[in-house]
Amino acid sequence: MSTSYIEQLLNTIEPEQALKEAARLVRRLFPLLDEKARLDFIVTLLGDVGTDKVSSMVHL
Repeated sequence: MSTSYIEQLLNTIEPEQALKEAARLVRRLFPLLDEKARLDFIVTLLGDVGTDKVSSMVHL
């Protein structure tokens, strides 16, 4: 499987800086998404945390 362009860029910087950049980009994209897309992203990011934890999340 080939590495995406974004992954290649993130691999060239320190992990802490990569997280800062990723967070900046996500903040820019979130307003463009509907609530379901935002929740799907968070669930994917956190992995399978169970329905109790997901249902207790505040609306983003």
